[in-house]
Amino acid sequence: MLAARERTAALTGCVPDPELLAQHSPLMSPLVWDLAHIGNQEELWLLRAVGGHAALRPELDSVYDAFEHPRAERPSLPLLPPDEARRYVADVRGRALDVLDRAPVGEDGGGPLVRAAFAFGMIAQHEQQHDETMLITHQLRAGPAALTAPEPPPAAPDTAGLPVEVLVEGGPFTMGTSTEPWALDNERPAHERVVAPFFIDTLPVSNRAYLHFVEDGGYRDPRWWHPEGWAQVRRHRLTAPLFWRRDGGSPGGWLRRRFGVVEPVPPDEPVLHVGWYEAAAYAAWAGRRLPTEAEWEKAARYDPASGRSRRYPWGDADPTPEHANLGQRHLRPAPVGAYPRGASPLGVRQLIGDVWEWTASDFLPYPGFRAFPYREYSEVFFGSAYKVLRGGSFGVDPVACRGTFRNWDLPVRRQIFAGFRTARDPEPC
Repeated sequence: MLAARERTAALTGCVPDPELLAQHSPLMSPLVWDLAHIGNQEELWLLRAVGGHAALRPELDSVYDAFEHPRAERPSLPLLPPDEARRYVADVRGRALDVLDRAPVGEDGGGPLVRAAFAFGMIAQHEQQHDETMLITHQLRAGPAALTAPEPPPAAPDTAGLPVEVLVEGGPFTMGTSTEPWALDNERPAHERVVAPFFIDTLPVSNRAYLHFVEDGGYRDPRWWHPEGWAQVRRHRLTAPLFWRRDGGSPGGWLRRRFGVVEPVPPDEPVLHVGWYEAAAYAAWAGRRLPTEAEWEKAARYDPASGRSRRYPWGDADPTPEHANLGQRHLRPAPVGAYPRGASPLGVRQLIGDVWEWTASDFLPYPGFRAFPYREYSEVFFGSAYKVLRGGSFGVDPVACRGTFRNWDLPVRRQIFAGFRTARDPEPC
């Protein structure tokens, strides 16, 4: 919780107050809305639900209810001004720490909200998820750079010799979790899933590879596109990933804007800011497909030697900076082939961190799903409208990222930190 609050303060303290009140894109909330929403959720779940406190500011519940007000409408709400929002979240945090000191957070005590400190973990994850959302808003805002970070590590020396793809043997594996204490309801319960054998890319699709699709007329050829994706291409005149623009004077002929900096598109980074329709179109053009969610998780977690599913590709230990690009330590993905210590047992790299990875799957509940602690976290999104993303991006904190973590979004979404890798079925014998 403390690390999340430091990040929130950095994301909201690096721009002047008028920029906190501005809506930088109709796709996103004003930054000050996210700030006060973080405090309101902490008040609802830690002060009221766990601590039994009376409401501090009951009039704020409707204003900061994410399901009551779409993002495009939020600037018109009676939002707390920046200074008042900061005071509110600080007041809530002080009281929440008192609740934490007194709560029975052991494995068996206090009910499901406090068992294994679930409510506190949920709130820490919630704040970090909004920190990633605010980072997306920073990418969408106009003007000079407001954020800085060191460069990520380079690709490992053995990258050029890696196989293009690896075979994942068919058969059963354990998908999801029933034991991860802070896992959210859509990750539960653990269950057996059987997949047929498949090949999956060793590395995420790079800008260099995606540029071949662009230059081959991929955005002009309806053969590769889902009909709704092709309609989006035509409607918005899409020609490349979001934030790219053609420039004949730059190396490779393309520039991109990244957090206020315009730079040549780096060929060796995973492609970023593509929607599901773009990912699926590239896969079709390449004669491949997107992996299903179950295939992605088996590639990421299954250890053929032991027959068990790990917490992470590298094992059960929490992520470190040597395993994955997480937590906004860097403001970009690392080159493909980085983080060899984070590889799966089969040698698949960068399954965690760098970019969220689109899968072929709709966002659906697992067998035995039970909504907890409220329906609106997952259940209301189940269905064919949303596609699943896995793995986490450079903007995701480790507390909100694990081998079972599920993200989802509409297939048209391009502002999120999403890329992909491809898969294919084995050739018939």
